[in-house]
Order: sequence, then C-alpha cells, then structure tokens
Amino acid sequence: MAYIINILIAIIALLHCYIMWFEMFAWETKGRKVFKSFPDDLFPRTKAMAANQGLYNGFLAAGLIWTFFINNAEWRVNIALFFLACVAIAGIYGALTASKKILFVQTVPAVITIILLLAKSYF
Repeated sequence: MAYIINILIAIIALLHCYIMWFEMFAWETKGRKVFKSFPDDLFPRTKAMAANQGLYNGFLAAGLIWTFFINNAEWRVNIALFFLACVAIAGIYGALTASKKILFVQTVPAVITIILLLAKSYF
C-alpha cells in the first residue's frame, strides 16, 4: 500500500506543478483552454492574480514532494496529511467558485490518498 500512496502523492504533486506552470506562465494561453467558461477579456486582467495562485499551487507541490525526503515515518505521514488536506480544501473551494471539474481533478485524488494514508497508519 505504501507504494500506491507514494505514486498518488507524486501524481498530485506533479498535477500542482502543472497548475503552477499554467497559472504563472501560461495563463493567457493554457488558462483559456482550462477555464473555457471564463470570458476572454478576463485573462489579461487577471494574469497577476493567477500567477499568485500558481505560486500557492507550487507550495502545495513542494510540500508533497518534501514528504519523500522525511525519514521519520510519523512526521512523513503528518506532513503528507497536512498538504493533502490543503489540496482537498483548495479543490472544494475551486469547485464552488471556478469549475466543478476541480473537485474531481484535485479533491477526489487527495481524499483517496488521505484515506489510504490513514488506513495504512492506523489499521
């Protein structure tokens, strides 16, 4: 199960690296493809805001990647749970405010990984 958990954490971290990239560097190109319901004139005006959001996604990715370098098993689980919970909450908020798709892309994988981590740690 540890192998599956590590794969899921890596996938979620890579997803947030991708989100960071398109929000910080490709907002006006890739952002339009991701957020099709947003008006086109919104993208240039929100470029700085999107870059700020991208930075936060980068921090989420960094926190998840950090878990691979923590030797203490208890700390590794706690740090992973914290960052996965942040991802899940951000996904819920994004689904409520931007696109319902975010719930399935961001929140569901994080919650599944949290459940697996808790199951492995406590059962």
